[in-house]
Amino acid sequence: MSPPFPAQELRITKGEDALTLYQFNTRVARHYFCKHCGIYPFHQTRLNPQNWRVNIGCLHGVDPYALEAGLGDGASLSVVEDA
Repeated sequence: MSPPFPAQELRITKGEDALTLYQFNTRVARHYFCKHCGIYPFHQTRLNPQNWRVNIGCLHGVDPYALEAGLGDGASLSVVEDA
């Protein structure tokens, strides 16, 4: 997952019609998925809705296995008890 970046920097170059929106819990964040294959390309963050994050595996010309990566713990961000 990329570091957060401002929403105005997100550019969808093709395939926007294949995206579907999923929202859960507080419905602040917006998570997009491909309607055909289910891949998760990007989302608007809940902690700062002005920011977005992108699945680096969806970026052309980027080898995600060549990058140093940290561990993301989404469960710790939940506002639902026992999530």
